[in-house]
Amino acid sequence: METDKHPWLPAEPRKLPQPTYWPFFLALGVVLILWGIPTTKYLSVIGGVVSVISLIKWINILRHE
Repeated sequence: METDKHPWLPAEPRKLPQPTYWPFFLALGVVLILWGIPTTKYLSVIGGVVSVISLIKWINILRHE
């Protein structure tokens, strides 16, 4: 019987990031942008604002972890 030359290592990262709602809001913003194209431009503008804000917040959380 052959022995393992490489021992098992724990999975990385050892500490998982905290859950956040910002990916949901980013997806909602993209949906509003795309839904606003055939309907009204106001939905696209609202979706763009929601997307930019959620992307900034999500990246900010990831930078400080």
